[in-house]
Amino acid sequence: MSPDRAVLRRALERGEREGGSVEFKERLTENLHLSEGRLESLAAQLRHRVLSGDGEATYVVGVTDDGGLAGISPAEFSESMDVLSLLADEANAHIEDVKTWGVDGVGGDGAADGIVGVATVTEGSVLADDDHIVVGTAGHVDHGKSTLVGSLVTGDADDGQGGTRGFLDVQPHEVERGLSADLSYGVYGFDDDGEPIRMDNPHRKDDRARVVEESDRLVSFVDTVGHEPWLRTTIRGLVGQKLDYGLLTVAADDGVTETTREHLGILLATDLPTVVAITKIDLVDEQRVADVERSVERALREVDKTPLRVERHGVRTAIDEISETVVPVITTSAVTQEGLGDLDAMFEALPKTAGEVGDFRMYVDRTYNVQGVGAVASGTIKSGEVEAGDELLIGPMQDGSLRPVEVRSIEMHYHRVDEAKAGRIVGIALKGVREADIERGMVLLPRDADPTPVREFEAEVMVLNHPTRIGDGYEPVVHLETVSEAAVFHPEGGQLLPGDAGETTVRFKFRSYLVEEGQKFVFREGRSKGVGTVTDITPAE
Repeated sequence: MSPDRAVLRRALERGEREGGSVEFKERLTENLHLSEGRLESLAAQLRHRVLSGDGEATYVVGVTDDGGLAGISPAEFSESMDVLSLLADEANAHIEDVKTWGVDGVGGDGAADGIVGVATVTEGSVLADDDHIVVGTAGHVDHGKSTLVGSLVTGDADDGQGGTRGFLDVQPHEVERGLSADLSYGVYGFDDDGEPIRMDNPHRKDDRARVVEESDRLVSFVDTVGHEPWLRTTIRGLVGQKLDYGLLTVAADDGVTETTREHLGILLATDLPTVVAITKIDLVDEQRVADVERSVERALREVDKTPLRVERHGVRTAIDEISETVVPVITTSAVTQEGLGDLDAMFEALPKTAGEVGDFRMYVDRTYNVQGVGAVASGTIKSGEVEAGDELLIGPMQDGSLRPVEVRSIEMHYHRVDEAKAGRIVGIALKGVREADIERGMVLLPRDADPTPVREFEAEVMVLNHPTRIGDGYEPVVHLETVSEAAVFHPEGGQLLPGDAGETTVRFKFRSYLVEEGQKFVFREGRSKGVGTVTDITPAE
């Protein structure tokens, strides 16, 4: 047995025995195993296995009662995982991970080769997305962003030297919502009484898992724009993922900088409800804090936003009023922890932001090929709902066409679900397309949709930073939804200067994409960067 089958080998060696945590199943079917009376019995069996394994059970599917490798077809394995997911729900558990291997055998559909899989079932229900907000952070270097988040997720006061920042200087973990690990860097939660549940030692993976497991509400922080120059992944975090709120830090000892204005422009240009936290107030006197508050308010009004001082109007008002146009401003210190209690109160009560209204639409962020399942497209559902069995379109392909596909199954947090709605980050297994043919930036749409891929569109843009001017033929990378593509700008009037807003024609250099009026995008080239809104669409040639 090859090394990559070590998990399967260990499960087979442990064997299925009374009082153990391993269960062998050749297959699970809806007709047989979810019938009246059978579901309760199997759920009780699963619960017993989970308890015997101190909160974790192992289900080996595609084997005989004595552990022989039988192998089942991909369709049978997919159905088995659906049934196992329902049984886990009934037993207050969820599927945490699934690994599959091909074996020599005969699947039920006559295939020469079958599949054997090992599913890890963990105690506790998956946290509902409605109880999980994702906050994108921004701020000038050394303005206390990581220190503030470090104090929030641990509850520890900073030592004045950025000590709590060290809690975040580790490989970021993949949070329960399913966000890519290269974007997430902090998480904490609240229990059903609204009391914070924080990390004792963020360096320990099991401590982070404990927070997720014990929390009735979870808050994840995603580093979106960070240091200069911006990284592709950080812009991807802001534009390609579904964030609920933004958190912009402004240091009291430094004040509003050009970088602050750029970051503020990015956050607000994407219509993301944002909180501004003035940090490091322990380093300055009250007059300086008041001066920085006024400069923050001026910066907000310059971009047509209304500042709301939390200290003056209260946390409850800030929660009720925060929107695309109203921006709460709060003063904080990670050293004295002033203001952190108010931030806790806000994050505990802020509602999950709603997804867009309309038919189903999902931009592909990542792709996988899962043995026994096939091509899987992962991304955030931007609008509508999707169900297993739905007939969809995916594209555009390199030639501009869209390909019909069928939803084989849907997963959230390794948890098989029958349907998912806007705002969820999901993996959708697709029938009718190879994983090699799916690319980031493609879109999944209903089969009856009639989209027109575009190579060129008109946009209103704002230049946030550029060393000279943007002239005709300027070639930045455009980040729109999950699209990251080189494009050519043809500004109206021939040029745009830093700080200018104006109209421009944008043409993708290499291929067409599905673009809609009103969509926001970010463009960058070296240290040059800006934001834009699609205003008109020109069909592909």
